[in-house]
Amino acid sequence: MSALQRLFGQDTRFYDFLESGAAAANASTQEIARLIPLLSDPAPADLLSALAQCRRKHKRISQETTEALCKTFVTPLEREDIEALSTALYKITKNVEKIGERLTIRPKGIKADSFGRQLTMLESASDLVMKIVGHLRTKSHGELIRDEYERLQTIEGDADKLMNELLRELYQGSLDPREVVFLKDLYELLEKGIDRCRDAAYVVFQVALKYS
Repeated sequence: MSALQRLFGQDTRFYDFLESGAAAANASTQEIARLIPLLSDPAPADLLSALAQCRRKHKRISQETTEALCKTFVTPLEREDIEALSTALYKITKNVEKIGERLTIRPKGIKADSFGRQLTMLESASDLVMKIVGHLRTKSHGELIRDEYERLQTIEGDADKLMNELLRELYQGSLDPREVVFLKDLYELLEKGIDRCRDAAYVVFQVALKYS
């Protein structure tokens, strides 16, 4: 691709960057699911290495996006939208890494079934984000983006209801106070991760509306 094409907005790198960012966010949620069976007391020192690698890779993608924005005169999407989506995607990966960090310091006796439903919702939400971001390149999938964004909103709404259910069980149960504090923190991080997915999808939805 020539310098003139990059200068005047024919540069497809921005779609590549955003799609790579969405894939990195999705990979981080898959890593969380992968490490659950590996949890032990004490946790292996390298247990979070794959998650950290996802975050570092995503950070490089975000930095490359910012650098490219500074060097490109006209972009295929509004530069504010590119920045907003790049930031929103990176927040997913950072949040997921925090979930992994919490899991390595869990009190003894905490089982995966305590948070399994939330984790499944987070995986589904990140899958949808990756699909939605992938539709941006063509600018012709407005209805598909709308449908998938509504599906993600449904997941987010179900996650809110589940959060209330989990907190009710937590507060009315007989767990050790340390387990209550830990699970509440973990539940909130998982719900925040789903919210981060919704936020990223909302940026894409807004972009789709501009081109509809």
